[in-house]
Amino acid sequence: MLLRVRSKEGMHRIQVEPQDTFASFAEKIAKVLNMTDVSTLAMSDQPNTSNATSIMQLANQSLASANLKHGDIVYITYVEPVQEQEPVKTTQEERKPQTTTSGYIPIEELSNIKQDAVDDFLEKQRGLIQRSKDTKFCRHGSNAMCDYCMPLEPYDQGYLEENKIKHMSFHAYLRQINSAQQTKAPSSAIVKQLPPLEEPNYKVKVPCTGGHAPWPEGICTKCQPSAITLQRQTYRAVDHVEFSSAALIDNFIHYWRESGCQRFGYMYGRYEPYLDVPLGIKAVVEAIYEPPQETHVDGLKLDIPWAEEKLVNQVAEACGLVKIGMIFTDLTDDGTGKGTVYAKRHVDSYFLSSLECCFAAEMQRRHPNYSRHSATGKYSSKFVTCVVSGDVEGNIDVTAYQVSDTMTAMHEAGIVEPSRKPSVMRVKESIPHERYVPEVFYKFKNEYNVMVKEPAKPTFPVEYLLVNVTNGFPQNPNVLFKSTAGYVVENRPGVAHQDMGTLSNHLLHVQSSSELKQVLSDFHLLCSIRSTEILGLAEFKKLCEIATQPNQSADELEHMEGWNTLIMVLKTAEGNARANTPAAATSSAGPSTSTPAVSATPVEKSCRHCTFANPGTNVNCEMCGLPLDE
Repeated sequence: MLLRVRSKEGMHRIQVEPQDTFASFAEKIAKVLNMTDVSTLAMSDQPNTSNATSIMQLANQSLASANLKHGDIVYITYVEPVQEQEPVKTTQEERKPQTTTSGYIPIEELSNIKQDAVDDFLEKQRGLIQRSKDTKFCRHGSNAMCDYCMPLEPYDQGYLEENKIKHMSFHAYLRQINSAQQTKAPSSAIVKQLPPLEEPNYKVKVPCTGGHAPWPEGICTKCQPSAITLQRQTYRAVDHVEFSSAALIDNFIHYWRESGCQRFGYMYGRYEPYLDVPLGIKAVVEAIYEPPQETHVDGLKLDIPWAEEKLVNQVAEACGLVKIGMIFTDLTDDGTGKGTVYAKRHVDSYFLSSLECCFAAEMQRRHPNYSRHSATGKYSSKFVTCVVSGDVEGNIDVTAYQVSDTMTAMHEAGIVEPSRKPSVMRVKESIPHERYVPEVFYKFKNEYNVMVKEPAKPTFPVEYLLVNVTNGFPQNPNVLFKSTAGYVVENRPGVAHQDMGTLSNHLLHVQSSSELKQVLSDFHLLCSIRSTEILGLAEFKKLCEIATQPNQSADELEHMEGWNTLIMVLKTAEGNARANTPAAATSSAGPSTSTPAVSATPVEKSCRHCTFANPGTNVNCEMCGLPLDE
């Protein structure tokens, strides 16, 4: 029989047999469309292919099982192969677009901005919300549509309220703005070229065209920022945070269980489409890195940036990950002995304190979301903040947030500052010729259920700044790092630290290449290996591929010069550790007639060959293995 295949390339006719499988049908389609990857093919019986089914899901089923008949039309969609480009630059400084003195990017250069892959993918999707035929109002045939069953736009307010979606997705918001812009000037070619998004900016504009001395010597209505009215942000850049496994959170809060001190970490992962929200985006967390920090029972202190940040980002990039957010604990045991904790964050207290909101705003400012649809080349941020605290039932729970773009802009302009009361944010006072603070208002319903507008000075509730983000775990976990050995987590005081000894204990006692591959599949271990700087960058990227990709074999490591050097150094360090034991040191020194006094805190010895600082009790150098001479 003959099936008609319609795609964006046009209509094609393909000869098939009813007993043919969908796998063979996919191969014939790929041959006609000059495709190499049939896994991206999806089909539908309707022109709208947003809900198309992947052909490979039906690979072993026959065409007859789908009731396909001679002359039927099958609508096909697929993803075109990505052309080879320059290596992706992942650091924020390297991706920062070049702007003019006014901060805007020329329209012709916006297309050169490197967006996240998930943004490029969602821009190509239709994103319409499909509806089935209404049994009460639809009076037409199965091949027709009416106002009661036609697809809805992804920003449809009724659909969002019905499905309790508090914030629409970023790409739904972008299409809403585009639609409004086209409605205002449908025939204007210039308006169609203008980027629809523009970041809020509450700084005094410098220079000003008002003909006066620039700020702070002068100011006018043209250069001073307008008044700010706080309101709930209608969209969010990230709709869901997905932790790849529950072990990630369990390992992160393990230090609190052991010490009672709080903990902070950066989340590394990737962005993927989120199907539960129209054109949604989810942040998939694959690893948590804990930077150097000073931990306390009631808080913590850390430096930003930290010394190893560039190195850790290189490890993440080699594994196909980026920094997607931060996570910290706020836990206090309730003393019942049941493993429950106090509920500090709830509707009657706060969800994020004013200090945490300012910190989140600073981190979102440092990690902008680059977009071709913004006049400045960037808009909002995908950086999320997760808090591990107690819920109202005393259980340990994770909540995820972002702060609004308004909060980020106010923080950048120096308008707000944290208050001693965590549930309110303080608005700074204007200082003549030094700091200009515009009027800030917020709206709320009073006791008579009437919407009123109040000035936000001196303080206002932090709830106006928060954007809620859902979080959870996948139903079928498929983690990137599969190691079960559990390498030492970095920068944990009072716990074994990462050094050549822990590396040798972890790597030198594996029995097979498959076991070595599983042991290497650990983000903390890869960071420790990278810190030795023994492997070159190209060899280290290959090591990360072996550790994270299932089709790579650990046998390839034997042919890598850097890996062999690392193993040699680890064996030398392990041998030196044995030689530096008290028994080994006594036997090598021979019989002694006197026992000299030993200092309680031995002084470090620097090797005169490689300058490595060794403990004072060592006989041989831990790094090069040569004897230490006084």
